[in-house]
This record gives sequence, C-alpha cells and structure tokens, in this order.
Amino acid sequence: MPLLIDGYNLLYASGILARGVGRTSLERARNALLNVLAESIPEAELAKTVIVFDAKEAPWGLSRSTQHRGITIHFASHHEDADSLIEELILADSAPKRLTVVSSDHRLHRAANRRKARAVDSDRWFIELMRNRQQQPSANATETRKPEGPYSPFEVDFWLKEFGADPNGGGSAGGDASGKGK
Repeated sequence: MPLLIDGYNLLYASGILARGVGRTSLERARNALLNVLAESIPEAELAKTVIVFDAKEAPWGLSRSTQHRGITIHFASHHEDADSLIEELILADSAPKRLTVVSSDHRLHRAANRRKARAVDSDRWFIELMRNRQQQPSANATETRKPEGPYSPFEVDFWLKEFGADPNGGGSAGGDASGKGK
C-alpha cells in the first residue's frame, strides 16, 4: 500500500523533534526520521513511500525531489506549503483507495477521504509502526550492518529499557552513560 507522509507533521508527532529548534537540529532530526522509516517500513513498501516536507526548511542546495534509502522525498518549494503538494499528490494518484495518507492535519484527511484514500493521524501511525518494528525483526536490516544514527528519543528510550537501564538517568546495567562502569 503506497504511503504519503506529511514530513514535519510526523517529525513532531513522533517526538523526534520538539518545536522551536535550529536549522542544524532540524536537519539531523529529519535524517533521523528518514532512517527510522527506512528501518521500519517493510522493504517492499519503501519504493511506494513518499514523504513531503515544507521547503522553507529544506537543506541548502538539495533538489526538490530526492531519495533516501528507497524513500522518495519532496520539498514543496513551488507550493505554498507541504499540504498543498500532498493534496496534489492525492489528486494525481491513479489508485487512491490503496493510498494511506499520514498526517494529523484535518485538511489532508478531508482531501484523502474525498478520493477514498485512508487517512491516519501521524502519532497513531508512528506508534503502530514502532509496535510492528518491535514485534518483528526488520526485513531491511542484516545482522552485520550497523544501524545509522542519529537516533530518536523514542529509539534511545526503547533500547535503554531493552537492556534494563532507566531511560531517566539511573541504570541497572552497571555503568554510567560513558560505558566505563562505576
């Protein structure tokens, strides 16, 4: 099923980025989100995944459309905002009943519903994606490949809990954050 994702909406809803950060932090967070998606979306779905970001925060010198590990990325540079481009993509889709639009923006929900596409809130979709990722080993990753960072706060908390450490600072894993022990 093709995915059409409202990029910054998902970035904030996922908790990877808080509002009011600088351009460098935004670019790192955007890359972290793209890496999480590439590692979490089934490999067969990656080529059918499109994520749209507003262009005002696009990295300098990057084209309006690019690829990241199989995901198509659009920066809405010739549009008022990402929502306008997403609406165009919904209208242009040749099989909208198979399309899932990921955004918490009700304007986009209405546009999806008009074309009989599925619309889902970003936070709910991301939680489900992470739940599925935890339940199944990633088909996209091999055991020998080291995961790419930067990591989202959600991922850090997950792995700290997985290894028995307290994500709020205390750890039962027997060491401090530097890994040198006590």
